This record gives sequence, structure tokens and C-alpha cells, in this order.
Amino acid sequence: MSKPSIVNIGLIQFSCTPDPSGNLAKAVARCEEAAKKGAKIICLQELFRTEYFCRTEEFEQFDLAESIPGLSTEALARVAKEYQVVIIASLFEKRAKGLYHNTAAVIDADGSLLGIYRKMHIPEDPAFFEKFYFTPGDLGYKTFKTRYSEIGVLICWDQWYPEAARLTALKGADILFYPTAIGWAHEEKPEVKKCQADAWQTIQRSHAIANGVFVASTNRVGSEGHLDFWGGSFVCDPFGEILQLGSQDKEEILIVPCDLKEVDTTRRHWPFLRDRRIDSYEEITKRYID
Repeated sequence: MSKPSIVNIGLIQFSCTPDPSGNLAKAVARCEEAAKKGAKIICLQELFRTEYFCRTEEFEQFDLAESIPGLSTEALARVAKEYQVVIIASLFEKRAKGLYHNTAAVIDADGSLLGIYRKMHIPEDPAFFEKFYFTPGDLGYKTFKTRYSEIGVLICWDQWYPEAARLTALKGADILFYPTAIGWAHEEKPEVKKCQADAWQTIQRSHAIANGVFVASTNRVGSEGHLDFWGGSFVCDPFGEILQLGSQDKEEILIVPCDLKEVDTTRRHWPFLRDRRIDSYEEITKRYID
């Protein structure tokens, strides 16, 4: 049976509390609501089960990690199977004793775990101390052939790197999903906040244009510690046009129809993949060219 041309993407942005069970229950309820509204591929925000614990470096926070498959994937798999939807779930993965990843699980519409993607680019910034918690991903860039579309999943800091988007698109993704947790420090000036949010949106829209794919990014909202998460979840088409944009401070579910035929149409008119000079890119693997 051929896949439908138009696929409804569901993006869920919400605020998190210190209670992982409560956050999971909220995520399950929001996924069910999105499915009832017609979403077929649903993406939750980065590390949705917890507050963004990487604001500080504390050994006790490792207790928040879980196995994959595990409690969260099992709960979401039941929703996926019942409503015939695909769910992308970003989790704090405990791979082994002392080995942890920031990982996205992709659950297909029959409830099966299609696979995982482990975040490749790990930031280290004031209030974003992720290198303390996460081992860089070792699975490379991946696509997942879901019931409704072939998709790629990258996570937050990955979204600033054109190489990650390009490699995932070259592997066949029609849609790039970016579960995200990004915010402002309370003390940031309004003009700086605007510039940061604009840059975040612009870089992802550029990935859509350069690769001729849809881009869907979902970010949390709410205040945690000294961070205010700016929401702004959005979906853009292969021309980079924003199809729907979430607010910066409200819990929301975005349902966005995407016509996957636009991927082929856009690439015919803007044949960036055709005209790539792959024979001239050897130096891209160098850290810096002196």
C-alpha cells in the first residue's frame, strides 16, 4: 500500500515539572490528543520526562536516566499502536553503568520501536552542561522508514550544524525532526532574546531550503531555574516557509499538514543535490583549515 502524500505532523510543546511520572502522563495525554486531532507523526520536546537538569552538574541527576526500551517507550508504544501514529520521544538513556546518552526513540504506528538516534553534538555552556551527562552519539546520522514517511531525527544542538542536516537528508529523509530544549537566561536583554530566537529559527529554515525537506522543531515552554524556555515550535516547508508557529509561552499542540510531493517538486526547481561538487569537499572533515 502506497504512503499518503499529505501527512499531518503533530508538535507538542509544554512545561515540565520535577515529577517524571507526571511529565510522562502529560506527554501520553498530549499524544492522544494530537492523534485525535489527526496527527500521524508526533514529536515531543527534548528530554520531556524531566525538567532540563543540565542547568547544573549534579551526580544525583543520573538517577533520572532510563533504559530504551523501557517505561517511557512502553507507555508511548501503547498510544502509537492504539491510534496508529508515529511518536518521536527524546529521553535520557542509561545505556550501561556510567554510560548515558541524550537519545530519541522512534516508535512506529504499530507500536514497534523502529530504532534510536543518539545526539551527536553535545554542548557545554553556562546552564547547558550537557557534556557532564551525555556521551556523544555513536550511531551516526539515521533515517527511519515509518508507516507515513521516511524521517530523520536530530536533537537540539544538532540543529546548528548543516553537516548533520545534509547527511540525514542524503540518507532519504523527507522530514527532519528536531526535539529541542532551548531558552533564555532571565537577565538577557529583550533585543538579545529576539536575536537568539531568530537565529535558532533561521538556521533550521536554511536546512529545509538547502536540502529540500520539511523541518519540524518542537521546544519546551516555561521557567526552570534561571532559564525561560522560548517555545516557538514550528514546521517549515522545503522552501523554508513557516507553515505554523507556536507561541513562546503557552502549552500547545500544533497540527500541520505536509504534502510530501513538495520535496520532489522543490528539488526539481532548486536542484542543490544535483549540483553538489562532491569532488571538492575533502577538506570539510578537517577541524580548521590553516
